[in-house]
Amino acid sequence: MPDQPRLSIFKSRRHIYAQIINDLEGRTLAAASTLSPEFKGKGGNRTKADAAKVVGEILADKALKHEIRRVVFDRGGYKFHGRVKALAIGAREKGLTF
Repeated sequence: MPDQPRLSIFKSRRHIYAQIINDLEGRTLAAASTLSPEFKGKGGNRTKADAAKVVGEILADKALKHEIRRVVFDRGGYKFHGRVKALAIGAREKGLTF
């Protein structure tokens, strides 16, 4: 939907990146990844899925600060499984709707 921003995901072998994009303006509204300073502050060893869930929570917190509550989920061609699913669960638990 053009009136809702898009939550886009990219994952590499070691990291996962997520951003909320306004496609009408071509702007990134919020972003988080396993390389973000907010993620580093959470500390501890985690599995990749646990790390993805934390990234989803961080992204949802940033989105809610910008009063973004609904997004369109763009899996980027990845299956809704593993890290992608964990990120979605983390974002939904913090209040993002998609």
